[in-house]
Amino acid sequence: MNTPICDFVRAYNESGTLRLHMPGHKGVPLLGMEGLDLTEIAGADSLYEADGIIRESEENAAALFGCPTYYSTEGSSHCIRAMLQLVCLHARRMGKKPVIAAGRNAHKTFLSAAVLLDFETVWLCPERADSYLSCPITAAETEKFLKTADPCPTAVYLTSPDYLGCLADIEGIARVCHRYGVLLAVDNAHGAYLHFLPEPVHPMDQGADLCCDSAHKTLPALTGAAYLHLAGHLGYTAEEVKNALALFGSTSPSYLILQSLDRVNRYLAEGYREMLAEHIVLVEQYKKQLTGAGYTFRGEEPTKLTVCAKPYGYRGDGLAGILRDNGIECEFADPDFLVLMTTPETGEAGLQRLTDVLTAIPKRTPIREEAPVFSLPERVMSPREAAFAPRVTLPACQCAGRVLAEVHVGCPPAVPVVVCGERMDPAVLEVFRYYGITQCSVIE
Repeated sequence: MNTPICDFVRAYNESGTLRLHMPGHKGVPLLGMEGLDLTEIAGADSLYEADGIIRESEENAAALFGCPTYYSTEGSSHCIRAMLQLVCLHARRMGKKPVIAAGRNAHKTFLSAAVLLDFETVWLCPERADSYLSCPITAAETEKFLKTADPCPTAVYLTSPDYLGCLADIEGIARVCHRYGVLLAVDNAHGAYLHFLPEPVHPMDQGADLCCDSAHKTLPALTGAAYLHLAGHLGYTAEEVKNALALFGSTSPSYLILQSLDRVNRYLAEGYREMLAEHIVLVEQYKKQLTGAGYTFRGEEPTKLTVCAKPYGYRGDGLAGILRDNGIECEFADPDFLVLMTTPETGEAGLQRLTDVLTAIPKRTPIREEAPVFSLPERVMSPREAAFAPRVTLPACQCAGRVLAEVHVGCPPAVPVVVCGERMDPAVLEVFRYYGITQCSVIE
């Protein structure tokens, strides 16, 4: 597979051209990669009006993923906002106000989009959930909601995989949504690689209408590299998609990240499926060793190890500290879980090193403390109204009965415990205490 962006930039860098254009470093090394860092000069194309090398590279990515695909250099957050703008455009074409039913574990970017785009949000909460990071909505629960929803939402919005590595039944939920004329939009930030499994389970393979991936999270791309995928039947023109991205994107996209996306296309086309299949076998082997040592795991995602820490006698952040002391840094830890993300680049040596450290940690008496049960707070006003209201910051313990003004109060990784416009009750304050949230901004 060709790499048109990389080829152009490399040729320009070697041409000796006097750079009387941005960036200010003029290609002179400071960190070392400045020669490859360009802006939209002649021949370099333009991300939001792509008709040259960027368009060619995006078409390469579309061929790999099997659906129309567009680049972002500002992560899935950028793609989420653009995706939701396209959902709003879909609603308005039908003469309706946009209404989006979202799983409660949506990333905070969903909330900032709700503030900016002013769509109506309805929260989907499963009948059973034991973590604010998961929202295991089933196809049956989705149908039960859509049967009685008034008005029927424009789209259902889900996060899959979630931060703990749990996969939603996208195929079943997509069938339900389409029976009711509802779009299915998926935040697949952690699952770009899912299309390349021996049995693909990427949301676009399973019937989603819109989807975003963070290429940098699970593929060897630079931080900020991301994809926006659309189902062909939606009928959006490339201009409409680019306009949605341009609405939220910088007018100076990073050509380093564009080259990274361009080069990843060749990586995916040349043996990645085989490397990924071999890596998954290795992960499963080492996971079995750790299970034999007494560890338990959460989630179905095949490259992620989410350790349930308390049954082993530790908090998740406690295990993270032990790993850090041994030169291993995790993706995320909270009182309950330790999240470890792997890719083929981790290699067998990396998996062995992790296993050696974890198995050397002595198992202790299980910790019985459970996370507080989540209950949906009372909504007082819309996220948009709350986000633009005057506010004051208070200690969390003084916020009972107050209405949140921040876009969210969440724990890393930016999943909301409570969102702007909701009233904080004693149950919310107990969640704050458990996750160490000490202050927040409330309506003045």
